[in-house]
Amino acid sequence: MFSRICRIVAVGLLTASLSAGLSAVSARAVSAAEVTIFAAASLKNALEDIRQDFEATTGHSLTLSLAGSSLLARQIELGAPADIFLPANAKWMDHLEASGRLLLGSRRDLLANSLVLVAPAATAKPISGFDDPLLLQQLGQGKVAMALLQAVPAGIYGKEALQSLGLWDRLAEQIAQSDNVRAALALVAAGEAPLGVVYATDALVEPRVTVLARFPTSSHAPIRYPLAQIQPADPDAAPAVSAFMKYLQSSAAQEIFSAAGFDVIAE
Repeated sequence: MFSRICRIVAVGLLTASLSAGLSAVSARAVSAAEVTIFAAASLKNALEDIRQDFEATTGHSLTLSLAGSSLLARQIELGAPADIFLPANAKWMDHLEASGRLLLGSRRDLLANSLVLVAPAATAKPISGFDDPLLLQQLGQGKVAMALLQAVPAGIYGKEALQSLGLWDRLAEQIAQSDNVRAALALVAAGEAPLGVVYATDALVEPRVTVLARFPTSSHAPIRYPLAQIQPADPDAAPAVSAFMKYLQSSAAQEIFSAAGFDVIAE
């Protein structure tokens, strides 16, 4: 009789344990949600590292939509399912804020960057500055790869910097525009353009390019990456979106951004 009672108790404990475990798994599955961030192409490497850490830590999934900030802003304006926007300048965030697409009180500046002139590592020759004749010799009849000059932040900053340094009139006819800054970087890395204007963080992740010079910060507007939450479309995903907003401002994310070459802006 005693043995039979022990077996009944053991079975009961095992059943309770399995039930509790299944409940925990079920609760985690129910609470897990998908978060979609629309972000500037220059953030690709940092956000891929952040995605891995965030998903492993929270169980939520993160979808990255990376492109030129202008294209992303227009997509959001047309109703694309974005939860968070992280462009490379304030202009397109201002545009969405004016149209009422941002969650009130969620906006803040998150990161800063700098602008550099790059050349293919295989053919690059050091220069002493932007007034060094060797700069134009390296360019020859080739192209200067840049992001879209009228729409993409890296292109806008780049044109402003070249104008400030008195180089724009000389180079304007040799500019090769790309959809985003990573596409411009790829042209230089492949040797298809002898020069390119990209962010310092882009040059850092591409071993096939060499930085010839860093543009003075006074030659262009400050490069800032504002962060904001888009008006929630799915109430069930709101806790996950809020969790990722907090994560992007955490010390763990800041370490990843800093390692990628970004300057973290403290509140």
